Amino acid sequence: MLLTVSKRLEFSASRRLFSAAWTEAENRAAFGAETAARYGTGRNYVAFFVLSGAVDPANGMLVNISEIKRRVEEVLHANFDHKFLNEDHPAFREQPPTAENIARQLFTEVTPLFGDLGAGLVACHLQEAPERSATCYGDGIAEGHHWFEFSAARQTMSPHLSAQENDELFGVAASSHGHGHHYRARLTFRDASPELAQPLIAQRDLARVVQTLRAEFDHKNLNREVPGLTNRPITTESLAQYLYERVAAELPINRVRLHEREDFFAEYWTGDKYFLGLQRAFSAAHRLHAGELSDATNLALYGKCNNFLGHGHRYLTEAMISGEYDARSGTLYNFVHLLDGVEAALRPWRDKHLDRETDEFRTKPSTGENIVRALWPKFAEQLNHQLVRLRLWETPNNRFTLRLTSP
Repeated sequence: MLLTVSKRLEFSASRRLFSAAWTEAENRAAFGAETAARYGTGRNYVAFFVLSGAVDPANGMLVNISEIKRRVEEVLHANFDHKFLNEDHPAFREQPPTAENIARQLFTEVTPLFGDLGAGLVACHLQEAPERSATCYGDGIAEGHHWFEFSAARQTMSPHLSAQENDELFGVAASSHGHGHHYRARLTFRDASPELAQPLIAQRDLARVVQTLRAEFDHKNLNREVPGLTNRPITTESLAQYLYERVAAELPINRVRLHEREDFFAEYWTGDKYFLGLQRAFSAAHRLHAGELSDATNLALYGKCNNFLGHGHRYLTEAMISGEYDARSGTLYNFVHLLDGVEAALRPWRDKHLDRETDEFRTKPSTGENIVRALWPKFAEQLNHQLVRLRLWETPNNRFTLRLTSP
């Protein structure tokens, strides 16, 4: 399994998406209306720096997350924050500062900063707007992520099941009166080129596809008003697959994520892979303290988190499962069983002091790395051992992830 630690940092910058080698029409097709911003337009960027490596058994940390912030902020402040990227950063005088190119440049500049540590940078994720983000990985692959929204009504059911089977499987969601969701869909595209002189997907092409999808789904009854869904299960898993098929007919998409609510989503990936994700929170107290280290070393290492009386967090977990998709019902996993399983895994830790009231941290520090590793077998057992990724947010800025290397 692969363990990663992510640090969230922010910076602000201006930029113009523009290529001097292209005509005005070509730039508009590739970048949209923003290309006309001759002197740049601004973004409040959010960047996630993802590191991996071995956890030090003595202190329970893969890397001191405060050290990530200290080192990376030097690069952000010097080269990115409050800059006009096209002119102030040499890398963007020849290539446009798209989200993908900025993420790749951040990865390039930040990677050497951790050469003296046991952890290394494996990815950089950059969000430039709620509907637009990008990720660069250590193997050179870049991803562009595009979100769009629509509202729709539906009866959760499968035409391949009897009325009784639908009622038993989907409960109140199978009511013939229907119910509604405000859906959020993420379209992800991939590229392995070392440099991207143009966006992964031209804005003109993306806008056309999204407009078509909105017209097909927005404010519609999915069971009755979307011909393409006739004779298909109306489940979140099935809808994610259908969105993928619609986009793939025109653009080289890698995967689709579909949220029917903020804390629950389905994903469909190239290669006929299905996933479900569910977020649940729990509150707990803890103290960062390593019994093998002196009090002075603990204080220097953990700072205020070493407070003798402890402190606490409202932790957020996100479990992602995979497995065999049932085409007859349109389900990967029973939602009620998924929810109950996650709740059962978290129940013993709710409103507890992790170091004083649980067995897992009697002899090792309750770092985020150790917490997510201790949670994995609890989640896996409750979720039929179909867990492929588990995320833990200690705060919105600090995230710990454990995943199977090949889901």
